[in-house]
Order: sequence, then C-alpha cells, then structure tokens
Amino acid sequence: MSRMGETPMSPTGETPVSQSGHSRGRLFHGPQAELDMKKKPRYYVGVDVGGTKIQATLAEESGKIIGRSRASTPRTGKPDDTIMAIIKLIRGVLCENELAAGDVRAIGVAVPGVVDPDRGRVMLTPNTNLSHTAITPKIARAFRVPVCLGNDANCGILGEAWLGAARGARNAVGIFIGTGIGGGIIINGQLIRGCREGAGEIGHMIVVPDGPRCGCGLHGCLETVAGRLGIEREVRQAVKKGQKTILTKLTGDLSVIRSSLIRKALKKKDKLVTAVMDQAVKHLGAACISLRHLLDPELIVLGGGLVEACEQWILPPVRKAVKAGTMPGVGNAGKIVAAALGDDATAMGAIVLAQQLVGKKPLKETGAGKA
Repeated sequence: MSRMGETPMSPTGETPVSQSGHSRGRLFHGPQAELDMKKKPRYYVGVDVGGTKIQATLAEESGKIIGRSRASTPRTGKPDDTIMAIIKLIRGVLCENELAAGDVRAIGVAVPGVVDPDRGRVMLTPNTNLSHTAITPKIARAFRVPVCLGNDANCGILGEAWLGAARGARNAVGIFIGTGIGGGIIINGQLIRGCREGAGEIGHMIVVPDGPRCGCGLHGCLETVAGRLGIEREVRQAVKKGQKTILTKLTGDLSVIRSSLIRKALKKKDKLVTAVMDQAVKHLGAACISLRHLLDPELIVLGGGLVEACEQWILPPVRKAVKAGTMPGVGNAGKIVAAALGDDATAMGAIVLAQQLVGKKPLKETGAGKA
C-alpha cells in the first residue's frame, strides 16, 4: 500500500498530479502527518548487475523481501543504456508494490569487477558495458535518495553474513563459483576492502603457476581451473583429443556448457566430466586450505551457480580436503558450508551497504558486526 500523502511511482517514474493540480509526491503537514512519518516504514533496494541479468530487490529494514524485478543486462550500446535499465527495474519493483521513491531510504548497487565506492564509479567490469562509468550519481538523481556501489562478491558474503549461511559469524570467507570465481572476506565483522578496493579477489589467487591464461591477463588463477569456463575448456580440449562425453548428446554446442548440463552429466556418471570436475574441486580444496591457514575464518561459504547445481559433487570433497589439510593444534574451525540465499545474496548484500550508508548496522543485529 502507498503511504499517506504519496502516490505510487509509475513505471515511467512520473509523479501523478492530483485533481487540484498539486503534485501528490509531497507529504501533508501537521501533527497527524508527523505521526504518520514516525510510523512510516522505510524500504531499501538492492540491485545485482550481472553479465546476463539485472535483479532489483525491494526489502524492509529487517531484510524481509517485499518484491523482485528482473531483466536482461544490455550487452551492447552505451553505459547509459544499462543505467537506465537499472532505473527502470527499480521503478518497476516500486510500482508493483504501490510504493513511491519517497518510501525508499537508500539504494545499493552491486557490480562484478573493480569499483570505486567513494566516487560511485565502476573502474573495470567483465561482461557489461559499465567500465569507467560513474553510475550512482545518475541513480541518485532519479530517486533523490542516497546510492552506494559495491563489488558483487563482496556483497554476496555480506548478504550471507546478514541473513544467510554465515549469519552470526564474525569471520567468514565467501567463494562464489559461476562463469568465473568471485570472493569476499569478513574479518571481525568488517568487510575487507583493501587499500585500492582490490581485496577478496579469491578467483585470482595463483594456484597453477604457468597455468591457463585468465581473462585478467595472468596465468593459473583459481577461476581458470575451478570456474565454469575452466571446466568448459577442459571438456572441449578432451573432446578434441577424442574422448567421449554425454554432453555432446545433451547439447550440440560445447562452446557454452551450463551448470545444469554439468549436473546432468555428473548424475549420469560421465567419465570425462567427472574427471574434470574432480580436478577442479581439487584446486578449490587447496585454495580453501590456504585461505583457512591465512585467515582462520569460522566459515567458508561456497555459492554461485555451479555450486547450486552441483553441490553434492563439490562440498563433500572440499570438506574432506580441508579436514585433511588442517594444521595440528588448529582444531575444527573453518567449516565449509553452502550459501543459503541463492540469487538473493548479492542484492541483499547491496542492501547491507545501503543501510550502512545511512548509519544503520544490520550485521551488528545478527551478532556479526563489530560492536
């Protein structure tokens, strides 16, 4: 329901005009209006900008999700096309829930790649056209609310620490495996951003010196041997050498092998896919051991599309590897757990940033944030 004195925002973002000719986007004044404002719930919007889709999530301060809106990410055109797509999605989710921009306290936007949160600028991002673009000022002007920007994997672990698998943990690492691998680190209840916003790039830990070339330009990064693109590459190379796989029957094109197809091949006990997955999990397990020794987290959260599709082939062997690689005297800390929020993790983490922007401490309420 819309709030007293405000009209739900139209999908175009225009504020309707009352019969008297006055804008209905303003609040009434007087004692009753002041009372209504005190009772008025404040909402937050988190936006997850991915390479294939954008999701805008509307939630209450408690984290209760009110609505979601999704659309394909513009792959061509100018950065403004993607920014307008974000604005349209936010307007849409507000309109669907009969809310106005004035009902929103703050907006958080999560983007893959390197970001400059202080300037609201995307420095470099794969698979979108937003590199070298300041995006938060335009969104802030469209809704007249504070807007913040964050890295998508950082937001992923923030979401899980707020309401998901890492809730209550003061020290947690998130590894999100999809096309590539993203990561985020929380130490003593604080997100570790680094001096240049470059901390937490777990997918670019070198695990195979002189290994396959990564999209970042380096060789042997974790995502080249344990991400979905790495698995695709190994399968294609094996098929070229004459090895057989059920994937050639499941899909006629091996240039893109979705996580759902990898799962089907694993369920059929496909020898090639099983061998490739075993090798990828071996590298992932070794990375988790290194992270445990370096950071000593309470939890390592594994998420992302590949983990969601293939959890039973990934988590058990990683847990076994980490247990076997435990240093004497360390104990059984550093549990390996599956992410709990799915597609909502990144958007909810963006809402954590939005709440922090306006002085709230959502992680503190769960016991994770610094006192």
